[in-house]
Amino acid sequence: MLSPLSFHSQSPPLALLASEPARALVDFVASRAPKAPAAVGDGHRVIVYPGLGAGKWSTSRLRSALDAAGFESVDWGFGQNRGPRGSLPHWLERLAAAAEEESARDGRKVSLVGWSLGGIYAREIARAVPAAIRQVVTLGSPFGAEADATHAGWLYRLLSGSKPPQSPRYLKDLRRALPVPSTSVFSKADGIVPWQGCLQAEGPKSENVEVPGVSHLGMGTHRAVLALVAERLAQPEGAWKRLSPTH
Repeated sequence: MLSPLSFHSQSPPLALLASEPARALVDFVASRAPKAPAAVGDGHRVIVYPGLGAGKWSTSRLRSALDAAGFESVDWGFGQNRGPRGSLPHWLERLAAAAEEESARDGRKVSLVGWSLGGIYAREIARAVPAAIRQVVTLGSPFGAEADATHAGWLYRLLSGSKPPQSPRYLKDLRRALPVPSTSVFSKADGIVPWQGCLQAEGPKSENVEVPGVSHLGMGTHRAVLALVAERLAQPEGAWKRLSPTH
């Protein structure tokens, strides 16, 4: 069983970082081949949050796969993810309110899927409004890593105009267990964030699932990841179970 490690995370090797674009392109091209959905959803809505610097276009393959699997995908609705707009607490309040509104449309809980920084948003939204959230799936989200352990800190500063929050208390809060079922998907081949920083404490409502060989930029298009996300989301509400080790 994998568990979070208490250490100062090291950045992924530069060789992995350099190969990210090429590996992500391969993942995207491979994902375009027609294939029947592996799981059938119940039609509940799934809000998808892009990574830092990305927008609706980056999650189009992920959202189309969710739609094909029987869910109703919903773009997060805030354009390009440039980091928090305004103070972090106020920004998270806006995102949580939007998720609540989506749930209130028909009274059904919504699931959240977040890629990288988008996954950190998803976790904090679920913490803020758990009554509106069915489950959370994060893809390469470094909620357990120090800001200087990722290769994305410079981009965060460029887009948001500020340094990533990195106080010990803030990092400790990010690592707290969620009140809803959560799956953290990670890859040891991630060239942008340290995979150890994507691990959460495992329990009855939480799990870490490795998808070998996947690049950080390819998380949202890799076939194995798409199938895994659909399978996790297809579980009946209130009957979530951890993934079988033999899966």
